[in-house]
Amino acid sequence: MFVLSASFLFAPSERATAEELLKARLAQNLGPISGLAIVANAKGIFAKQGLDISVSNFTSGKQCLDTVLGGGADIATTAEAPVTAAAMAQQPIAFVAGMEYSDLKTMTAASAGIKTKADLRGKRIAFTAGTGSEVYTSVLLKAAGLTSKDVTLVNLRPQEMLPAMAAGSIDAFDTWEPHVANAKKALGEGAIPLDTKGLYSETFNIVVTQSYLAANPAIVSKFLASLIEAEGWLKANPGEAIDVIAAATGMKRDELASIWPDYVYHVRIDDRILTTLKTHAAWRLETGNHPPGASMPDFSKVLVTAPLKTLDPARVTLEARP
Repeated sequence: MFVLSASFLFAPSERATAEELLKARLAQNLGPISGLAIVANAKGIFAKQGLDISVSNFTSGKQCLDTVLGGGADIATTAEAPVTAAAMAQQPIAFVAGMEYSDLKTMTAASAGIKTKADLRGKRIAFTAGTGSEVYTSVLLKAAGLTSKDVTLVNLRPQEMLPAMAAGSIDAFDTWEPHVANAKKALGEGAIPLDTKGLYSETFNIVVTQSYLAANPAIVSKFLASLIEAEGWLKANPGEAIDVIAAATGMKRDELASIWPDYVYHVRIDDRILTTLKTHAAWRLETGNHPPGASMPDFSKVLVTAPLKTLDPARVTLEARP
């Protein structure tokens, strides 16, 4: 984990202005899924909006949200799985915007001979517990006509999956980019993606605690405004955006460019997000992956639309009841 600050963008003569910026701590999944936050920081957009954002980087949204809930950061970038877990545990969270969605994927070892979803039977499949990877794995098995009893599930962090496959200790893994692309590059013909396109898309979102939002409405508003500005810049400058995000995440530019269409960047709260959250919660209730006595959360208390709606009403399009 390392920390960056928007204040490095200022020359000495501008330091007084920098000291007047509102400070906040962002727990960020360091991957292209956090592309809008990465762009906002790298291009000085946070500072332009009046913010000094210190960034702590993690490898999963679950770690980010746990850090916020533990008081180690103020704002989390996170997927829907940690959100539903926190909501069902009655944690006082506020989901203030979605900022990206993309498909999760399955990479297989060529030696495992997995050509179709049904071929996963009897295989060792890695996933990351508590993240969208776990729910994707459940959806994948159901689509294959299998259950968890038909496979061996191995809980690994995303960065542990490639080494495990290279060592022959797993036959496949379920995760997000760039870990799938990294495996293909490292293993070459020894790694074969399984066709699961359109099976499951993970959202990536901005979450704070209710108490932080109540105490710092200006910071949350400026943060969302920064993401909206970053979205506009990214879409107008895709080539430079790839440069910026590749540099921040340690990816090679051509590797990110090859999967760039996978990432859909859009700041919003919509029915797709609500449906995904409810689907996740239903999955938790069905599988028992929830705290004792938990029930379907009241997402009207989790989705806080006012900050985003104030900035741009068109970005809040909830027709269903949360």
